[in-house]
Amino acid sequence: MVEGLNMSRRIRRTPYTDRVEAAGVTGFSVVNHMLLPKAFNRSVEEDYWHLRKHVQIWDVSCQRQVLIYGPDATELVQLMTPRDISRAKVGDCLYIPIIDDKAGLINDPVLLKLAEDKFWLSVADSDVILYAKGIAIGRKLQVGVSEPDVFPLAVQGPKAEDLLIEIFGKQICSIGFFKFSWVDFKGSRQLIARSGYSRQGGFEIYLRGGRLGSSLWDTIWDVGQNYNIRPGCPNLIERIEGGLLSYGNEMTQENNPLEIGLEKFISLNGSVDYIGREALELIAEEGPERLIHGVLIDGPPGNVCTIPWPVFYKNKKIGQVTSGIYSPRLEKYVGLALIDRGYWTVGLPVEVALSSSQRFSGNLSELPFA
Repeated sequence: MVEGLNMSRRIRRTPYTDRVEAAGVTGFSVVNHMLLPKAFNRSVEEDYWHLRKHVQIWDVSCQRQVLIYGPDATELVQLMTPRDISRAKVGDCLYIPIIDDKAGLINDPVLLKLAEDKFWLSVADSDVILYAKGIAIGRKLQVGVSEPDVFPLAVQGPKAEDLLIEIFGKQICSIGFFKFSWVDFKGSRQLIARSGYSRQGGFEIYLRGGRLGSSLWDTIWDVGQNYNIRPGCPNLIERIEGGLLSYGNEMTQENNPLEIGLEKFISLNGSVDYIGREALELIAEEGPERLIHGVLIDGPPGNVCTIPWPVFYKNKKIGQVTSGIYSPRLEKYVGLALIDRGYWTVGLPVEVALSSSQRFSGNLSELPFA
């Protein structure tokens, strides 16, 4: 076990934690009250290059599922999100922002439609299950809301498909992006989706029941030796370059979907009823006060954005970098930044304070980074 982390029943291990520890994990975070591996015996730069070229296995069990089922399941899910889910089909994965009555972002999970009256919400770090239960009780909906015994394991990188073909057969080639299907593993029926928290391609296996966790990890690990597999975790450089947002960093309940650039995932034509619609329509009418941008920053490597970096234009603060790190490929810092209205010009020259005594020149950029 990594030193400095005091384990108790409040922090849940996963079915893969033993294997992660054996693979040399050097750091964990805690997400949804569950362990998330954050570092192994490699630098973030080495891990970045490996992910872009080969394949990695990630324990992402902390992506907890909220199971919503019953006659009013679709109504409940739709009340939670401004995205129109009416045309979702069984087998679809949908990225859905979840908002409150003020249009504040509660979470941005992936919705998996298991049946016409059954869904999983694969959530990041927030208690979505309590929000869902509260709406269901308040609206007297005929639904069940629970956390199922499901533990996602991600296989990410350009060699992921070839590796998994050896285990599950060529049927996985027919799984479209953000779609899922079912595969057999040791006599059990398991869900596999073409998805994941990287831009390098890959799959997520939603293991139902923890008893097969070690066996699933070992099977992928053994076959993966021919593909230069390594244990890994979401890579900060690759995430920022890919423009992938992180709940708790780029967005919290203080943010709305429009300022985070999620307009294509929301309905504003009045055809969909959801909590927070009036507030979101008003924001759309007036325009958001801030907007997410990329920013490229000059400067020597060595800094990581652990607290927001102020962004300046002609010595006026116009926003802040919420996630940032040096990119060895672009040879600049890459950052995700919330920028005030009036300064939304790609290429705008800015200065970014990486510390209280250091400002470096940069430019606003489109996302994802080239």
